[in-house]
Amino acid sequence: MPAKDIFHDTVRLALEKDGWLITDDPLYIKVGGTEMYIDLTAEKLIAAQKADQKIAVEIKSFLRESEMTEFHLALGQFLNYRLALKQRLPALILYLAIPTDTYDTLFQRQFFRMQ
Repeated sequence: MPAKDIFHDTVRLALEKDGWLITDDPLYIKVGGTEMYIDLTAEKLIAAQKADQKIAVEIKSFLRESEMTEFHLALGQFLNYRLALKQRLPALILYLAIPTDTYDTLFQRQFFRMQ
């Protein structure tokens, strides 16, 4: 089982405080002979729709020196997980959890917004 990201518990707690029920920590998924672990899955009852919303969350800290390396690793994992979920659990919507400062700086640059 992979090591947890430094912000794993913070993201989990934030989801729980927002009313999400954590269903997997992590979610093990195997597709085409390849095993993967997505950090969290959660569900929330949406009363107005009388249906559950189900999500998967991959957590990335962006603490390494190279922002581009971190970005490429996160993007690659995200794309692989999205494909795996489409095959096995298509009801799950995949999100990438990143620190606010990373979103406010790196992800607001024009190059990264074009992705």
